[in-house]
This record gives sequence, structure tokens and C-alpha cells, in this order.
Amino acid sequence: MINLNVEEFEKQIIATNCEQLIDVRSSEEFEKGCIPNAKNINVNSVVFRHEIEKLDKSKPVLIYCLSGGRSGSAAEIFREAGFQAVYNLLSGINAWTKAGKPIKQ
Repeated sequence: MINLNVEEFEKQIIATNCEQLIDVRSSEEFEKGCIPNAKNINVNSVVFRHEIEKLDKSKPVLIYCLSGGRSGSAAEIFREAGFQAVYNLLSGINAWTKAGKPIKQ
């Protein structure tokens, strides 16, 4: 797992064309606002591991949560599942919004 600050995370989003941008928060949190083009897969869901198996393990995965705790746990699950490159947004969407980055409501 590679932890990135907001600017580095945004560069990775652009470089990967948002292909595997994952919000690991609950669906209720996700609906209140997310990074544009993110897909919601709740790390606390019983189907989390099943859902991430649908992703391409050879391509980078960019993950975030509210403040960085859940995405840190999710990153470990991604690594255990065989994903090659896992990028985590430090301080989560809180840092993203504080930096004035766009949010999809």
C-alpha cells in the first residue's frame, strides 16, 4: 500500500483515468458526497471481498474513506487478495474536501 496526500492522489486518479477508484465507506456516507467517478464498496460489508474480486488485480486501485482508518484496513484486504498497486488517500475525503477538491453530491 502506498499512502498519498491529496495532490498525489489526484495525480493518480488522472493517471489511471478513475478506472478503479473505490470509496470504502457505507452507502449512506457515499450518497452524501464522494470523489467524482468513485465506486462504492463498503469495507464493512459481508460481500466486500466478493466485490473486489470483480476488479482487475493487475491495475492500480485507489481507495479512500472518511479519514483514512477504514481505507487502511481495506488496503490490507486488497493486498491479501493479490492486488499489485494499492493507493490510499491519507486523511480520506476529509482531506480532499479541505483542499477544495471536487465532490459529487
